[in-house]
Formats: sequence, C-alpha cells, structure tokens
Amino acid sequence: MEMIATMVYKLTKDATPQQLEEAGLGAHFANHDGALFYENAAGVPWTASYIAAKGDPLADLYEDIAAEEKARATYQWLIDMTDDVDLQDGLKFLREREIIHALRFREAVEIIKEKREEKTYY
Repeated sequence: MEMIATMVYKLTKDATPQQLEEAGLGAHFANHDGALFYENAAGVPWTASYIAAKGDPLADLYEDIAAEEKARATYQWLIDMTDDVDLQDGLKFLREREIIHALRFREAVEIIKEKREEKTYY
C-alpha cells in the first residue's frame, strides 16, 4: 500500500493545483494536499475493517489468498493502464510478490490439512 501511494506521490509531486483539478484530483488535494492518503479509486478511505480474521487457520489463510489475488489483479490493471516503463517495473515487482505470497499461503493450507487431526496450535 505504501509503495503504491509513493508511486502516486512521485507521479503527482510537481503537478500544480490546477493540473490536479483537471485530472480529477482536486478534492483529494483540497483535503490532503500532497500527503499520502490511502483510498481506493473511488475515493473511499482505507480502513482496518478490510482486514478479516476468523481465528481459524484455514479460513484465515483462504482470506489471505483471496486478498493476494485481488492485489495481483489490481497491479495487473495498473500495469495495463500505463506506458511508463519505470512505473510498470515497480508494479510488476509488486504483482510478482503477491503471486509468491499466495503460493506460500496455499502451501500452508496444505500443511494444515495434513495435520488437521493432530492437536496442533498455530
């Protein structure tokens, strides 16, 4: 999240208030100036309620896998939206990181399933 916010900051840091207004970012600038403020593309602020935890290792890992896959898809959409090679490189790194995270979570699911009948605490 911080890396995406930093990318947006770097892309807009030299923009004038008029340019931000023309790009549809006037309300953001009016509320936050140049600050990194975490919100989605519709302007809805990030909240900790987006983090789901059930307390069951399998349920929580499946939630984590879904989150990683959603992030991967978002990075791909952002890659497809820009022709800035440097920005694409950063986004590709983030996309690949999400893929690896999802794979590791899937491996953890299989380990838990194998040991399901054991009295194991996580």
